Amino acid sequence: MNRDYRVGPMTDADLDWVVANESDLHAFPWTRGNFIDALTAGYSTYILRSDDTPVAYSVMLVVLDEAHLLNISVVRPAQRRGHANFMLCHLFEDARSHGAAQMFLEVRPSNEAALALYRRHGFEAVGRRKRYYPAPNGTREDAIVMRRGL
Repeated sequence: MNRDYRVGPMTDADLDWVVANESDLHAFPWTRGNFIDALTAGYSTYILRSDDTPVAYSVMLVVLDEAHLLNISVVRPAQRRGHANFMLCHLFEDARSHGAAQMFLEVRPSNEAALALYRRHGFEAVGRRKRYYPAPNGTREDAIVMRRGL
């Protein structure tokens, strides 16, 4: 992994950048309020920088012995360069340091790139949430629930 990677906490000062990229990356993006709520609640929120340029962000909740990955996103110009791998490894370490023994996440079945990433990191499908995600034309898309031991 590159030595120029640096993961630091997301702060209020990062929100303009995060919200702008969230809107660019996702058809149904988190709102500024969602990110503010995560920061206020003390979730594990991070920005990954490469050569001091922000390239990815994440939000994770840790409760007792479980971590729940809520959002991990890499900006378009930085995709397919290993940034998500690096961020996930950081999140695994962070979750373990807070006492988590396993991590869960939800992912759209249509998000093939994310599914491949999660499978490479040892996540396995353990369930399905019907009509979990908003989808085009007022429809809903299921979520695949995935789990990985830490």
